[in-house]
Amino acid sequence: MGKLFIVPTPIGNLEDMTFRAIRVLKEADLILAEDTRTSGKLLKHYEIGTHMYSHHMHNEHKTIDSLIARLKSGETIALISDAGTPAISDPGFLLTRACVEQGVEVECLPGATAFVPALVNSGLPNDRFTFEGFLPEKKGRQTRYLILAEEVRTMIIYVSPHKLLKTLAEFITYFGEDRPICVSRELSKLHEENVRGTVREVLTHFEAKAPKGEIVVVVGGKITK
Repeated sequence: MGKLFIVPTPIGNLEDMTFRAIRVLKEADLILAEDTRTSGKLLKHYEIGTHMYSHHMHNEHKTIDSLIARLKSGETIALISDAGTPAISDPGFLLTRACVEQGVEVECLPGATAFVPALVNSGLPNDRFTFEGFLPEKKGRQTRYLILAEEVRTMIIYVSPHKLLKTLAEFITYFGEDRPICVSRELSKLHEENVRGTVREVLTHFEAKAPKGEIVVVVGGKITK
């Protein structure tokens, strides 16, 4: 019986790759990559010559049976995403679940994921928090906001840069303009930025400075009396 390794990769700075992650990728029989072009740069940097196979949200459900067969035949497979930990708002869950159901061993290495530094950087309470990932695009978005408006824990939300202004405006509608938030942008990269303040203050900042790059928004929970 083989084994599936879930291998986190840097969210920006290539130095955040662990020694163990490099060894696992070198020793694996196959690397499943969300985008082989993106991951190819990482593998080249660390001189990893393991064969890659494209594994993303559009094909993962079609390839699970063949991958399980390879694992059961004794192969070691490593799963990576473009950045961070696979299955956290990235492909990986379906294959992991299939392995668990089929008795194939799964091991997830510790490593980079965007929401942890964003949460710690924010200065907002982090003893209790909820990870929301990307909010629904249209259907269910308003319903989700109505639920989150009553959430007392700190909330972590992923937002694409071209939707940040719209999302912050929605925060004002559902959370109020004085709710404390932190927008972390380009974490671990050269132009990392953490903008803290009320929703209104942060919205004003990004209205004057167009947001770019990968973004994580941390929102303070509802204050209860």
